[in-house]
Amino acid sequence: MGRYIVRRLLAAIPVILGVLLLVFVLLRLIPGDPVEVFYYGSDAGGTSNTSVSIDALEQARAKLRLDKSIPEQFVFYIWDVMRLDLGRSFRTKQPITDVIGEQFPSTLVLTMAGMAVTLFIGLVAGVVSAMRHHTWVDYGSQFIAVLGVSVPNFLVGLLLIYIFSILMQDWIPALTLPAIANGNGKELIMPALALGIGGAAIVARLTRSSMLDVMSRDYIRTARSKGVRESTVVWGHALKNALIPVVTIVGLQFGSLLIGAVVIEVVFSRKGIGFTLVKAILTRDYTVVQALVMLAATIYVIANLLVDVLYTYIDPRVRLT
Repeated sequence: MGRYIVRRLLAAIPVILGVLLLVFVLLRLIPGDPVEVFYYGSDAGGTSNTSVSIDALEQARAKLRLDKSIPEQFVFYIWDVMRLDLGRSFRTKQPITDVIGEQFPSTLVLTMAGMAVTLFIGLVAGVVSAMRHHTWVDYGSQFIAVLGVSVPNFLVGLLLIYIFSILMQDWIPALTLPAIANGNGKELIMPALALGIGGAAIVARLTRSSMLDVMSRDYIRTARSKGVRESTVVWGHALKNALIPVVTIVGLQFGSLLIGAVVIEVVFSRKGIGFTLVKAILTRDYTVVQALVMLAATIYVIANLLVDVLYTYIDPRVRLT
């Protein structure tokens, strides 16, 4: 297994480099000079200093290597990353590692809460739907699942805000203070629901399909004929074997939830990587955007690797080579 993990990690390097290259080029194709945005664009977070000389602007560009060609800039950036130097935020002068250290825990909490929502609702709904096959419970569950997949998470967030904070008179707090609050306690409920409902719909449909297949197997009929309780048959035997295809989706969903947290953090004004990323894009803070995208891509790759390793524990027949 050790060799397999090393091979997968080595194979992930070109993927991460490709993502970085794409983001690197796209950022530099966006109209506008980041140096001028910083010094002149007060609406984008700049200093709105109209007295800055042309020489000062050129010096700032040279310091950021923006006076070089895009290929040269990319080579310099990759060299810095290899030396574990992610640079500093152009806007705040704060080391990128400090930015990640401050913002990532909040995003990780939101992602894990969203994953908990995805797994709990998805697995329970999928199993119940399979056990009530071709009944109103099954049809209703499928309808809600299709609706959950179709509605974007930011719209779900806005609907939750309208229901629980406006109609129910702030029963659950809707918004945190922009870029300050962490959204703990009650303030985490709606962001987690908005983030996890879409994934729950996908997990529910796959769990239902997988459970229907497993429940028709001979060993399930044998367990029932021996008088094993139905709850034990369903949750102890059938669900475990039905989880193998579900695990694949769960691994992919973790990466999707991490990316989806970008939008949810903006909708709920929640401090985190997503809120910071959007702000960095608006202010052309190249170093912050590049580092956060690389972080997201790396986590996505690692999540998929962990799914493959988890296969061996769920199904001993699976061998990683």
